[in-house]
Amino acid sequence: MYRGVDPLVVGRVISDVLDPFNRSIRLRVIHGNRDVINGCEFRPSQVVSQPRVEIGGDDFRSFYTLVMVDPDAPSPSNPNLREYLHWLVTDIPATTGASFGQEIVCYESPRPSMGIHRFVFALFRQLGRQTVYAPGWRQNFSTRDFAELYNLGSPVAAIYYNCQREGGSGGRRSS
Repeated sequence: MYRGVDPLVVGRVISDVLDPFNRSIRLRVIHGNRDVINGCEFRPSQVVSQPRVEIGGDDFRSFYTLVMVDPDAPSPSNPNLREYLHWLVTDIPATTGASFGQEIVCYESPRPSMGIHRFVFALFRQLGRQTVYAPGWRQNFSTRDFAELYNLGSPVAAIYYNCQREGGSGGRRSS
């Protein structure tokens, strides 16, 4: 990747899932003992358990919502279930992690069967505690619509990784 180019733009997270935004909070996602870095590759066997998620912030009265989606479901060439909701945690206090929040849609581990899928974590600041509720479905979820419905505004942080079936090989193409 080129210096100065946002990996969320290169990976089409900005456009397919999110609008451009300014990062203002630290977001760290760890699967096993490995940090998620934008565009890195994981296999399904490495992401069976929900990741550890740490968030920053300096206002201890702030609460956050974490959304994890797959914009490439069921396949990158035909993402007609875009976005598939894999995890939703609300009421995460600043400077803690997802384990301190309310898991309102339980973690569903990625199991891509065709192509290379992106798994996107988007973090939003809530207006207050217990102000965000679970949607009625996982497929055809829209992070943008969800954020608008609950007045979450733009994300404060986001990160993504790529995942393909265990026997898959190759990388994601940029265009």
